[in-house]
Amino acid sequence: MNKKKIINDPVYGFVTIPSGFIYDLIQHPYLQRLRYIKQVSMTHLVYPGALHTRFQHVIGAMHLMSLAIETLRGKDVYISEEEEEAALAAILLHDVGHGPFSHSLEHTIVEGVSHELISALLMDRLNQEFSGKLDLAITIFNDQYPRRFLHQLVSSQLDTDRMDYLNRDSFFTGVSEGVISFDRIIKMLFVKDDQLVIEAKGIYSVEKFLIARRLMYWQVYLHKTVITAEQMLIQALTRAKELSNAGEELFATPAFGHFLKNKVNKDNFLADPSHLKWFTRLDDTDILSAIKIWTDHKDPILSLLCSKIIKRELFRTELSNTPFSESYRQEIKERVIEKFGVAEEDLGYYIYEQVIANNAYDASGGKICVLFKDGQLKDIAEASDLSNIEALSRRVEKYAITYPKEIGYVPLTKQTIINI
Repeated sequence: MNKKKIINDPVYGFVTIPSGFIYDLIQHPYLQRLRYIKQVSMTHLVYPGALHTRFQHVIGAMHLMSLAIETLRGKDVYISEEEEEAALAAILLHDVGHGPFSHSLEHTIVEGVSHELISALLMDRLNQEFSGKLDLAITIFNDQYPRRFLHQLVSSQLDTDRMDYLNRDSFFTGVSEGVISFDRIIKMLFVKDDQLVIEAKGIYSVEKFLIARRLMYWQVYLHKTVITAEQMLIQALTRAKELSNAGEELFATPAFGHFLKNKVNKDNFLADPSHLKWFTRLDDTDILSAIKIWTDHKDPILSLLCSKIIKRELFRTELSNTPFSESYRQEIKERVIEKFGVAEEDLGYYIYEQVIANNAYDASGGKICVLFKDGQLKDIAEASDLSNIEALSRRVEKYAITYPKEIGYVPLTKQTIINI
């Protein structure tokens, strides 16, 4: 069988599957499951085109990895065929541990367990199935390989993962501010002292990349309607778990039912292999089918949340640069109690507060180094002649409060927020 297939990707055009082993990885049920997990969770409720999947993303990231390796080889950076295949496998598998609705439900279905940890566990299982063929890929993924630039292509401030999701999410949302010059950035990559760097000629493309990342976070990923929908989904599942733990029978697929009926946290998740087995059978369709059925549930809180999600009758979210005052919170609580007859202990299902934060460039997580002709390396924040690049490295926080629209608009005033 010819396993060197071609995939027609809407963002990059034709993407080649380079080897039989990579083809077998893509065909594995763990990877195929990603076809049924949306890349940007509830974002389609704001940008209707944002229905692309984690599967599309990992294929795109693999393609960019292939282009990056080709570029580096063209600049006399030696990369063996074994290293190339391992790097491609590592980027293919970097998101294999994502659960339904990606980041939104990351700590709701399994408490305290990140998708990175689940990805690592699934890589180990795949390595056993493929008789150790993923040894090098796992070493690169875990940043334990001496040629560190290979790990940086998988995970860093300027990796193929970020390049693909910015480009892809911009494409499917239609938010042009997220478009990046990925091809230019890749062409400017180089390796110095086993470290991935960008040639000085590519500095403006990297600046645009960082600015695009900031704009995409505030305009797409942290859009207030998106975070509203995500919080409502989280609260619906939290309520369902509460009812299930109290002995209430709820509709759920077998895989989803396993996590509704059992309190699964990090300790027992790692101790009992059956939890991981059930997790690999979960995707968006498990959650969505339950949400649709629960719209008619007799519990008024669960029914309300699920109905509003399905009908897109979402709560209202207000954002502030400073915390909300206690008097503002109290006014919202009183209106909710009056409108819905809610008990004090159930207010958390109607009113949500959170702090959302972003910094487009986090130098503490590894710098983007610019290589000049004289061999000197400088951090992008120092090398750039744009003063706002340094500003992009600062963490920006916003305070959010969410409540039902039925209580009317609760206006923000100077007295509403606490000056800090």
